[in-house]
Order: sequence, then structure tokens, then C-alpha cells
Amino acid sequence: QVQLVESGGGLVQAGGSLRLSCAASGRIFRNYVMGWFRQAPGKEREFVGAIKWSGGSTYHADSVKGRFTISRDNVQNTVYLQMNSLKPEDTAVYYCALKWELISWFGKFDYWGQGTQVTVSS
Repeated sequence: QVQLVESGGGLVQAGGSLRLSCAASGRIFRNYVMGWFRQAPGKEREFVGAIKWSGGSTYHADSVKGRFTISRDNVQNTVYLQMNSLKPEDTAVYYCALKWELISWFGKFDYWGQGTQVTVSS
């Protein structure tokens, strides 16, 4: 089993920044993709981006490109989502998720965190 724990959410004014963390633990023996998703009230879940643990290559959705950055800390086994220039429309519950399949950035993710709330006030 794999456990994912997000942290770092909160309330921030528009234009501000937050950094979310996703700590992974458990039976992690090989390379994986860690993704970030978000879901706003009444909206479908949105794929924000992802990172491949080995090599560190990243994908960022167009809606956040240039404002959000995904990175990792190999020592801490943690993935980060740095969010800058936040907008009210970024308000959502943010989730990290892990999948073993490496061919695509998309598809089914195998493990999910519990989510952390991000609220951006105007």
C-alpha cells in the first residue's frame, strides 16, 4: 500500500502564493508519476499537472502553466506544487495522486491523498 498526505493549503489573497506538499510513504519500490488534481465546488475534477519521480520531468496544464510549478525532493520523498499569482478561480480542494504507469501523464491513478483546501479571496 501507498499513503499520500497533502499539506499546505489555506486562505490567500489573489496574487499571493502557496506551496502544497505531498508526502509519499509505504510500498514504493519503483519509478512513478505523481499528479496534482483539483476540484472546485460543482465542477469536475481537473488535472493540474504531474511529475515523474525518476528524472523529474513535468507536465503542467495550460490553465496553470507559468503560475504553478511541480517539483520533488528525493530525500524527503515529497512532491510540491508551488502556486504563484493565485486567482479566485484557483479555489478548490487539491489532491495528489500516484500511478505506476509511466507512458502517459494521464490515465488512471492508483493512490490518492485526502486533499487540502485552497481558497483564494478577491
